[in-house]
Amino acid sequence: MTTVAQVLKTKEAHVYTIAPNASVRSAIKLMAEKNIGALIVINEQNKVVGIISERDYTHKVVLKDRSSLTTNVDQIMTSNVLTVTRSMKVEECLQMMTDGHLRHLPVVEDEKLLGMVAIGDLVKAAMEDQRLLIQQLQHYISG
Repeated sequence: MTTVAQVLKTKEAHVYTIAPNASVRSAIKLMAEKNIGALIVINEQNKVVGIISERDYTHKVVLKDRSSLTTNVDQIMTSNVLTVTRSMKVEECLQMMTDGHLRHLPVVEDEKLLGMVAIGDLVKAAMEDQRLLIQQLQHYISG
């Protein structure tokens, strides 16, 4: 079974972050420029304090007629961030995402941000695990 560490090795190493006092507009602009769906919110001590996603923007800014110029990230971010470690299995992460209706999970160890995995990364890894298992079973059956 694939671990988060193995998934991270296949991804771009850079994780995009933003400060809690940044404007929502700057967060949305960065997400658009980098073609990503979420940013990790970190404080001055580089600790994860939240996550802001496109969903947060649509639900908490657009639908509430707020201004992305005058609203700060910390006003709409998700503060209770679920995180994973490098040793966790892909299946565990997918279950967390399913249960929490999440699309992104920061990878954190010893309060240090190491990366982020998205649901697409994990589904791809799970599919590869299944492909390899099927291949092994076919090889076993055919001798």
